[in-house]
Amino acid sequence: MIQTRMKPYIFAYPSQIATTPPPLTGRHYTIPTRHRRSTIPNRGPPLHGRLLRSENDALLVYKIDIEAVTDGPAGFYTAEKMLKAHEGAEVDIIDRLPTPFGLVRSGVAPDHPETKIVINQFSRVAHNERCSFFGNVSLGSSISLSELRQIYHVVVLAYGAESDRILGIPGEELKGVHSAREFVWWYNGHPDFSNMTLDLKNTDTAIVLGQGNVALDVARILLRSPTELSTTDIASHALDALRESSIRKVYLVGRRGPTQAACTAKELREILAIKDLHINIKEADLVKTSADEEEMKNNRIRKRVFELLSNIIHIWSNFRNGYVGGVHFEKTTLKGNGDSGYQIATGTGEYEDIKCGLVLKSIGYKSIPVDGLPFDHSKGVVPNIKGRVISSYDVSEAENGLYVSGWLKRGPTGIIATNLYDAEETVASIYEDVSKIELTSRKPGREGLLQLLESKKIKFFTFDDWKKIDFEEKRVGSLKGKPREKLTTWKDLLQVK
Repeated sequence: MIQTRMKPYIFAYPSQIATTPPPLTGRHYTIPTRHRRSTIPNRGPPLHGRLLRSENDALLVYKIDIEAVTDGPAGFYTAEKMLKAHEGAEVDIIDRLPTPFGLVRSGVAPDHPETKIVINQFSRVAHNERCSFFGNVSLGSSISLSELRQIYHVVVLAYGAESDRILGIPGEELKGVHSAREFVWWYNGHPDFSNMTLDLKNTDTAIVLGQGNVALDVARILLRSPTELSTTDIASHALDALRESSIRKVYLVGRRGPTQAACTAKELREILAIKDLHINIKEADLVKTSADEEEMKNNRIRKRVFELLSNIIHIWSNFRNGYVGGVHFEKTTLKGNGDSGYQIATGTGEYEDIKCGLVLKSIGYKSIPVDGLPFDHSKGVVPNIKGRVISSYDVSEAENGLYVSGWLKRGPTGIIATNLYDAEETVASIYEDVSKIELTSRKPGREGLLQLLESKKIKFFTFDDWKKIDFEEKRVGSLKGKPREKLTTWKDLLQVK
């Protein structure tokens, strides 16, 4: 019995019937580029440190002078800013995976190659003579936060979000119910999910719970022609499954109305542009109230986003033992929320059932804590002030030498470039703190890390090892007309070294 208010808003399927979709009208809007002056000084005193990487984003650690542990966009942006701000800084990157780049490799949709171009920028950071990469090193199991803080003067955590928010409703545990993150990692070839069991043959209908860009990504991958996807870097096991998929209808489900939808106009236009796709939106659900108009005054993007309103009550099983059979929704209406200026969804008492054999929950990613790290479980972030880790929001005193950046700092919001501004703020805080204190105690830094990894017999990957993986993936991909054929299992990745 799912007890969360959500609403189906787009019902789309590859057109197998003689139906002509209605013409689309309306203006096209562009997203204004955000410009802002860097708060980081051009140069700082010579500092020596290292950047280590963990999980899917990043953890930074500063040696006698500065070190960082990181992975993904937040970590690489922080490393880049640190290397530029401090001519003497050394940065070591540790990553749970043998492969770098985190979300860019495992999260960006395969049909969005332009978004992945940022890998070139991150590669230049890794090639910096003051930067080193340590892959296949996991924060928490390979090495603890306490050990890192003993090795380096400063540690910056930016390991992102490797878990999911839950609905907390009956039926959520049924087979055929997955998080969007798991589905995304599956089709992007993340080694943790290359063997995920996903049944796309025994149903023609999928329901995606969510209204953000990730929800649109997974709906688009389910509906787009496998022939078109075959020229992307999608994982081969996912492409094979999609070729045999029976899914022809996808319901996108959101809690509130078109004014509050979290996706961008660009992502929505991509759905609308899929060949042989019929979009079905109830006209009544597109009627905007005066309160909606007020909310949209300063947000042109939302004017291009549409959704159908309903509220989830529960997921039920079908006659296939333990498999999802459909979702029960309650329709909702929007009401003002005091003086906040925002509207909230409330139930109407009207219900609707939709049969399906696949449910993907795209209701938000969630960061996970590690031992020794203050953590706000309700918000899923590390308490911090401008990147400085604090024990709680009630205590403003910062943890010495411990910082955060990216999703772990602000929550899973924004686009890849948002991490750039986030990194600037954290690095500015580090610079300010380091300039106020004398770092007189000696810490082993990179040498200490190498000794620790050797003592634990941890087989780490260097950036040169990653380049071997990169070369092999591109070589095999070129034989298939793809930019790369990803190595998707731990066994295959570890054999490259």
